[in-house]
Amino acid sequence: MIRANDPHLHSWIEIAPESDFPIQNLPFGIFSTPDRDPRVGVAIGEYILDLCVLGRHNFFELIDFDPNVFHRPVLNDFIAMGKPVWRAVRNRVSELLRNNNEEISGDSELIRECLVLQSEATMHMPVKVPNYTDFYSSLEHATNVGTMFRDPETALLPNWKHLPVGYHGRASSIVVSGTPIHRPKGQTKAADQDTPTFGPSQQLDFELEVAFITGKETPLGQSITPYEAEEYIFGLVLFNDWSARDIQTWEYVPLGPFLAKSFASSVSPWVVTLDALEPFRVKGPEQIPKPLPNLEALGNRNYDIHLEVLLQPQHKAASTISHTNFKHMYWSMAQQLAHQSSNGCNIMVGDLYASGTVSGARQEAYGSMLELTWRGTQPLQLPDGSERQFIQDYDTVIMRGHCELNGIRVGFGEVRGQVLPAIQH
Repeated sequence: MIRANDPHLHSWIEIAPESDFPIQNLPFGIFSTPDRDPRVGVAIGEYILDLCVLGRHNFFELIDFDPNVFHRPVLNDFIAMGKPVWRAVRNRVSELLRNNNEEISGDSELIRECLVLQSEATMHMPVKVPNYTDFYSSLEHATNVGTMFRDPETALLPNWKHLPVGYHGRASSIVVSGTPIHRPKGQTKAADQDTPTFGPSQQLDFELEVAFITGKETPLGQSITPYEAEEYIFGLVLFNDWSARDIQTWEYVPLGPFLAKSFASSVSPWVVTLDALEPFRVKGPEQIPKPLPNLEALGNRNYDIHLEVLLQPQHKAASTISHTNFKHMYWSMAQQLAHQSSNGCNIMVGDLYASGTVSGARQEAYGSMLELTWRGTQPLQLPDGSERQFIQDYDTVIMRGHCELNGIRVGFGEVRGQVLPAIQH
């Protein structure tokens, strides 16, 4: 049996070599057009394959599930059907798109009915997010931030290398790529003032992250081991956890981030499955000290995902300001989910777990403006001659990610968001 990840597969749809969406990827998302209400689709090259149409034409009749699940405004119901169904659907879509299969390619009317250009579609939030957790799992990022706000000798707090530090975030303000973000307002306190003031953040930042979406529930009281965790993960998205650094500095003691994070987070619209990412597994960094048994996870638990951040001033070209790799994360997704559930917290379908800022060892690999400008003391020079300490109004932040091996590129597309001025009342 030919597997959907086989690098020798080719589609009857013409796909550019630099496309994020070859036949080996097949990510799931929610799209609509003027004549199609929101529904489930799969990205293939420049197109979207409408799974709702394929279901109506009985292309999934050998799979034991209700194809009406594709006529939904979110993926949650499909995800809840379990990994055997996700895998069977992805394998069937792969078969239908192969260059030696004429079930669709031999019918010009069916091609017109089931293929939609991505440029003519509107993408929506892929899932309804019941719960959102943000971690803090990059050793380089945590060290940079600790050095800035404390000193190099105590950059990492005592717990950091013993557990994946995280906090419960705001699910309601997670939005899909392309949604504009208004500059948040909040309390800040200048170092030379005794009392705080209220107003728009002056230190708006992005955080380059990757997030995973869970696809299987657990009852209250049950925990998941790192070796079981991947059975509970449906797929990954790119994630921009917008951050107001000046608000956070004032508010975070003693309970951590609150208003500085909850105003908005942006996600990419296509969910890349763990099955599609299987060829890109790698071993993560050595963990010293050795984690406790409930967090120990031997083997290749990280993924080799190249990440890039671009900044685009209004009416000007975008330029790359950061590039790094997800494989360097100290705590893996499996360890993060195991830790989340270790106290018996119940996991729900559609939960979103963000990695925390992904930073590398070099300055050009830092995943936030806070680090790139070292808290604003070393402004970033842009190609147009302007400079940035933090994100300005009307700037657009774009994040991209992809894996590449043996000539096969599996990508995430992008997550982008433009910053608009604060809403005044």
